[in-house]
Amino acid sequence: MTITSVVLRRRVDDLDTASAFYEELTGEPVNRFAFAGLELAAVGPFLLFSGPDAVAERFAGVAATLGVADLDATVAQGEAAGAEVVAAPAETPNGRRAVLRHPDGAVYEYVSG
Repeated sequence: MTITSVVLRRRVDDLDTASAFYEELTGEPVNRFAFAGLELAAVGPFLLFSGPDAVAERFAGVAATLGVADLDATVAQGEAAGAEVVAAPAETPNGRRAVLRHPDGAVYEYVSG
C-alpha cells in the first residue's frame, strides 16, 4: 500500500475563524463547500467542518482521508491485515473511495482517482 496524501479532519465551532487561522498557518487558500448537511473548508492538508451534531459526529468518526494509488489493492491489503471494510469501494464525484476500520479501532477513508 502506498499512501500518497493525508487530509486531517477537524470539527470546529466557527468555520470562518478556523478557516482564516489555517489559511495563515498553511499559506494555502480555503476552498469552502457544503456536503451531506455540513459546511466544509479545505485548507492545505486540513478538512474543517461544522454542522448539526448528528451529521458532524458521523463525519468526525473518520480520522483522516488517505490518498492511495490503488484503492482495490489497498482494501485487499487492509483486510488481509485485519481491517474491517465499513464502506466498500464506490465511485464518488472525487474519485473512488472506501472506508476501513483498522484493528485498533481507528476509521479512515481511502481515496484514489
